[in-house]
Parts: sequence; structure tokens; C-alpha cells
Amino acid sequence: MTTVVPTSEEDPSLSVVRFASELAWADAGPEVAEPQVSRLCREAEEFIAMGKWLELASLMVTSAELIFSKVSEKDVESIFTIICNLVTKTENPDEELEITKVIAAKVIQQPNEKPAVRLKILFNLYNLLETPYSRFYVYLKALNLSVHGKVAEHIIPSFAKMDSFLKDWGSIGIVEQRELFLTISDILKDNKSMAKDSLKFLTKYLATFSGDDAPALSEAKEEAVRAIVEFVKAPDIFQCDLLDMPAVGQLEKDAKYALVYQLLKIFLTQTLDAYLEFHAANSTLLKSYDLVHEECITKMRLMSLVDLASAGSGQIPYALIRDTLRINDDEVELWVVKAITAKLIDCKMDQMNQVVIVSHHTDRVFDQHQWQTLRTKLATWRGNIANVISTIQANKITEDGSQAAQGLVVR
Repeated sequence: MTTVVPTSEEDPSLSVVRFASELAWADAGPEVAEPQVSRLCREAEEFIAMGKWLELASLMVTSAELIFSKVSEKDVESIFTIICNLVTKTENPDEELEITKVIAAKVIQQPNEKPAVRLKILFNLYNLLETPYSRFYVYLKALNLSVHGKVAEHIIPSFAKMDSFLKDWGSIGIVEQRELFLTISDILKDNKSMAKDSLKFLTKYLATFSGDDAPALSEAKEEAVRAIVEFVKAPDIFQCDLLDMPAVGQLEKDAKYALVYQLLKIFLTQTLDAYLEFHAANSTLLKSYDLVHEECITKMRLMSLVDLASAGSGQIPYALIRDTLRINDDEVELWVVKAITAKLIDCKMDQMNQVVIVSHHTDRVFDQHQWQTLRTKLATWRGNIANVISTIQANKITEDGSQAAQGLVVR
């Protein structure tokens, strides 16, 4: 297979145009092919001389699919390295974005052919870009390519850096944020080990909807239901902000999904008794969402124990735990240990007096009350720190004064 080999006498971009043109016209015969190749090379030379980088990019990617299908992966990467480098030629952010769009459109055109190579090309393009929005645009295209080309495993590691990426990309539109967060959540949802991350990005998606835009809210209903179901299913997630979100709140009076909203409210604000009553009346609904009754009971017992820790005076009688969790006397300490292991409560068990002494607990919801409590604690902490600093400064002044007085005595 012939490949492109740029020489010192020829611009690399021109070498790519020549190679792609010869490949495209290879079956036409020399008499037809040579004039066409010469014509395209002349166009490329004119674009290079005039600094028309967008037009040159469009010319260079004309036969992109032919390159992907007939050239080795190594050579495809080499060719697109030269093509992608065009984004560094312009100092105009708008032109950079347009060149980026032209290249990306060709790279993602056939996602099932050499998808890993296509993804690598987009990553290389991303690293060459200067403007934040262009980088975001390429990342979003890479994300969709990874889904359609079934190579998501190559992009999943980047999700851990998403907060840093978002800061780097700056201000991006709400619609684009939604596409980003929902696509990431969809990628992660089928991987049980990543259920927590899937729910995190789904929650970010739902948080972009406000209560003022009813038409937009309605499009988030299915995802709101999915978020509730994922939260209920997750054995290690005991706190969320879903109840405060308009996208979720709309379900409360929805004819189809009101019961799902009620289930979320039970898991976040009520105890095991309420869940058991709900299950008795709606067992078919729970099964339709693949919710396992025994697993729900386990989670609700832990949530109920947190509820006892937050509602009491810091001491929870064993008997109250037994009755609330509907367990036997000899199971009380086992469930307390489970709650400690899940980092839901910090406590000591007083076996002599049959009470659990709670020093700290996790809040099931973090609403206005929790924020006010935190604000009060921070204000108290700041006041204490200020007092300590004042005391240290006062002692230092006293000490300096004493040393000065001693110096006068010595003289």
C-alpha cells in the first residue's frame, strides 16, 4: 500500500492532498487521474499561499472515508495528524472552530470502522486546540463516537476529570450541558461498578432544569424516574438532592409517575413502616422497575436508623431500633455495625444500658435546614478561631512588654 511521505521540498498538507487524490482517482487510469490530481494539488497550493486554512481543511478531508477504509491504522493517524495541525495555523477563534467542525464531521462519519483510531484522532485534535469551546465541541463528538463505535472504555477514564474539564471549557450552553451529562450517565448506567457515577451525572443533568420552563421539564420526566430508581437500587447511596429538583418535583402530581415520586419521598424522609405499606399496595410497580423487595428493606432499615439518629437526643434505645427496623433483639447491634460500616453514623453501643450513643450522623437530605445548621457551625468555628488568635496576640504583646521591661532593668 502506497503511503504519504512528506519531504522537505513539499508542504506536508500538500503531500496529504496529493496522496488522497491519487487514492481517490486510482481506478480511473493515468489519463484521467493525473489531471485531477494536479488540479487538486494546485488548489491546495493556492490555499496554503493565501492562508485559507478552512478551505484547505475541507479539501484535505474530502476523501477521508477512503483513507479510513484503505489505509493502515498507523498511516491514518499520520495523515490526520497533519490535517488536525491546521487548527494551529489560524489565530482566529471562529476559524479554528470551523476547521474543527469540518475535521470532526469526517472523523465521526462512520463510527463502526476503525472506531478506536477515530477516537484517538479526536483526542489529538482536542490537544491542539486553543479555544475552550472548540475543545468542548471535540470532546462531545468523541463522547458520541465512543457510544456509536462501542469503544466507550477508552473515554470513561476521562470522566474523573470532568470538573476540571468544565472549568477549562468555561461557559457552555444549558442544552449542551444536558447532552454532555446525559450521555456520560448513559455510558455508565450499564456498568454496575459505576452506578454511583451514573447517578451523579444523571443528577447533574436534572439539575439543569428550572421550574420556569414547563416544556423543557416534561422532556426530563423519564430521566427523573430513572434517577429515582437508580437511587433506590443503589445499596451504598443514602443521600441525594433529587427532592429539591423541579425536574423530579413535577412527578409528584403526574398521573403516570406520582407513585415513583412517593417512593423517593419514603426513602428520603420516612421509615421502614411507610415502605412496607407502600409495597403492600404497589408490589407490581416495584417489580416493573426491577426493584428487589428484600434489597429495599435492607436499605430502608439503614435509612430508618439514620432517621432515629437525627430525630433523637443522641441516645437511641435498643428497643426503639428493634421496633423501628422490625428485627429481633439479637440483631440490633448487627444493624448498628452495618450503619457504622456504611458511614451513616458514628456512635458507641452501651450494652449495659441498652442504648446507642450517637456522636454524628449523615443527613438523608441536605436542604435549607441543613445549610442553616452548617452556616451556624461555621460561624461558631470562625468565632472560636478569632478568639484564639486574639488570645495569642494578647499574650505576645504581654510577653514583648515583659522582655522590654527586663531590658530596662538590666541597663
